[in-house]
Amino acid sequence: MNKYLLLPVLLASLAAQQADIRLSIIRPDRPTIALPDLRGTGEAQPLMNGINSKIFSEIEQAAVLKIAPKGLYPLTVPQQPSDFKAPTVGPNRQPLSQGPWLTDWSGAPVNSNYLAFGYATVQSGRLALFGWLYDVTQKDTQNAQVFGKVYFGTLNEDGAKKVALEFAADILARFGGKSLAGSRVFFVSDRSGAKEIWSMDYDGANQKQMTFYRSTCISPAISKDNTKIAFTRIGAGNPSIMVHTTDSGRKLNFSNPQATMNATPDFTPDGNQIVFSSTLGGSPANLYVSGADGGGIRRLTSVRSIEVEPKVNPKSGNEIVFVSGRSGKAQLYRMNLDGTDIERLTDGRGEASNPSWHPDGQFVAFSWTAGLEPGNWSIFVMDVASKKYVQLTTGARSENPAWGPDGRHLVFSRTVGRQVQLYSILADGSQLKQLTFTGSNEKPAWTH
Repeated sequence: MNKYLLLPVLLASLAAQQADIRLSIIRPDRPTIALPDLRGTGEAQPLMNGINSKIFSEIEQAAVLKIAPKGLYPLTVPQQPSDFKAPTVGPNRQPLSQGPWLTDWSGAPVNSNYLAFGYATVQSGRLALFGWLYDVTQKDTQNAQVFGKVYFGTLNEDGAKKVALEFAADILARFGGKSLAGSRVFFVSDRSGAKEIWSMDYDGANQKQMTFYRSTCISPAISKDNTKIAFTRIGAGNPSIMVHTTDSGRKLNFSNPQATMNATPDFTPDGNQIVFSSTLGGSPANLYVSGADGGGIRRLTSVRSIEVEPKVNPKSGNEIVFVSGRSGKAQLYRMNLDGTDIERLTDGRGEASNPSWHPDGQFVAFSWTAGLEPGNWSIFVMDVASKKYVQLTTGARSENPAWGPDGRHLVFSRTVGRQVQLYSILADGSQLKQLTFTGSNEKPAWTH
């Protein structure tokens, strides 16, 4: 077949693959929810803008629900269940409105499936948020109520944020969603004069320095229970692996093998083992596994090429993806945790690096120089079983992807000019948001 005739067929096939992967992660047939602004009484009133914006942003970024445009909402919004009034039947058997009703929200122009509503007040000096979720497709309010709950917080911005997050989390939980609130991103930043490990909230707030080695610390990995962080330290002798607690930053014991390099660690899901790259058997670096303290070390690969960045499947715990040059340029591979059943995942084009498992153990995000802009690093997501992949980023150099605990967001580093900053993005390529602005920041790891 003529290669010019074949090109449209190949492009159509690639588009179908990308659609399959995106649909598996971010579904287009999400239910629609209406989120009218909640009102506040008394001392709660000044806090309502913060409460409403936080509820909206949490639901929006979770990508498990579509939000009906606020410009389509009815003028009369219920604040509590007693506000609903069933319509009566008029002389011509036409419904006559008596007040807010379910069909105001389920019918045109809103066309929502669900309605979240409520109000805030002050009770005994505390902020009290009354929140309800209704399925407005039901025929009556008794069957429509999904849940109703009261949330309490301090009478200030922190309390307002707390009650908003809790209400949003309860809504998301009804649809299998998971709030990112409380999760943290650990990353590498040079803003203190050396590359150290820092942490921040999922939205970029509360950025804090964790390590103070005054040397290069890179490649952080978080244990599945979020209690430990392992990373590579360069600058005090040979590159070595360090393990700290995530809460206090306290150093834990890890006995590095006698080698010119020990690097790119990752935990097994049970936290009892660490996989890493080492030159223990002589150059070049290959893959090893040891106990969480460095004991009981065992070799996994034996090839005459550099192999780094092993990442353990967080769901099964019995397979690893890693980067290897065994076929030439660095490519993405997978194998069993015991070192058997090795297969290449990427097709040999360009260079691949920085693998990160999706929480469900089905997909892997990684950096690759293949794709729409050969030679420039972009973020890809691959279905490991089928090897189908989708390109998420274009334009600026993008590397170091890490999945969020909700399985719908990634954080990654993006180079624009001379600056390297961290961004978050939804798995369908939307909701790009810059998280860091000071110094150069890279190599993120998101708590589970």
